[in-house]
Amino acid sequence: MTSGALARVIRSAADRRADAERCDLCGVDVPAEHRHLLDTGQEQVLCACRPCSLLFVGDGASEGRYRLVPRRRVRLPPVSTRALGVPVGLAFFVRHTDDTVTAHYPSPAGATRWEAEPTAWHGVVADCPTLATLEPDVEALLVNTAFSAQHHWITPIDDCFRMVALVRREWRGLSGGSRVWPAVEAFFAELTEQP
Repeated sequence: MTSGALARVIRSAADRRADAERCDLCGVDVPAEHRHLLDTGQEQVLCACRPCSLLFVGDGASEGRYRLVPRRRVRLPPVSTRALGVPVGLAFFVRHTDDTVTAHYPSPAGATRWEAEPTAWHGVVADCPTLATLEPDVEALLVNTAFSAQHHWITPIDDCFRMVALVRREWRGLSGGSRVWPAVEAFFAELTEQP
């Protein structure tokens, strides 16, 4: 490699933003608005460039290991989740391909998780039939009823993980401090419906 070529490679690497997100499959930089995949084995959301995300539009590309996270967001009427045993007002619920449902609520240590009682979940779906359309593993019922809020959404799972990260970042002390709940409210205020 010539010194000029080496200098261009070094400059190119230096020009990349240190905080730039990259496709977790091929390593190319991705724009701020990019798609995500769910690694069902690791239960981890991965960034995907457009070409890599197109590989997973169908179900057969990875035999179900990687699932393209949809973009659909649907605002719901109030959904009662009391029967599901939710100890807090901020939680999300994910239906899986085996018809189990896991409930998660954010905490300063990440998301606390438990399995919801199947009959209780079926009761919630009977009261809100739109929940029967949740795409397994990659969509969730996201609820915020803390401090009298009334936010009930079907969202992509990456929105839920983004909300968990926000709570972890903003939480202070034992009760959350003064920053976490305004940040959660701002998060929900920014959600927009997408078909």
